[in-house]
Amino acid sequence: MRACSKRAPSGRRNRAMIAVMFRCGLRCSELLALMPKDVDAEQGRLVVQRGKGGKTRTVGLDMGTSLVIDGWLASRKKLGIGPKSPLFCTLQGGPVHSSYLRHALPRIARKAGIEKRVHPHGLRHAFTVSLVRSGAPIYVVRDALGHESIATTQVYLSRVAGHEVVEMMRGREWTPA
Repeated sequence: MRACSKRAPSGRRNRAMIAVMFRCGLRCSELLALMPKDVDAEQGRLVVQRGKGGKTRTVGLDMGTSLVIDGWLASRKKLGIGPKSPLFCTLQGGPVHSSYLRHALPRIARKAGIEKRVHPHGLRHAFTVSLVRSGAPIYVVRDALGHESIATTQVYLSRVAGHEVVEMMRGREWTPA
């Protein structure tokens, strides 16, 4: 996020998109379908109206993410973009396409000095691991992601946290008899 401008409207928008994907665990399509009315900073929540399978869910919105969204909303207002445009829109108020996000994230990552592959869905996986590490029960993580099955959520954890298994096992002490 630090590689995105804090002043330029496109940088503020990109910072907010990255923050929402990582801190709320949204799919790319869910992020781009958000409308300004879906953000309730006062209550600390975000309503995903168009989740996978047409399902609606509500996720938590932390203060830091809310502040980043507020920065983008201020830029939107200065640009004259009204509430009928998607929350994350072009600087003219049009929809942002998923291909923009798929190309922008690796570019921003390179600018930040990140050499690993960075993609929108990877932020969703990182969100999952982060939530589990913070002590969230698996059923809370499942609901935050909009999964029907805990088995699907566990797939996310096994793909991203695999290195932790190796480190945990390597760190155990044992003295053979």
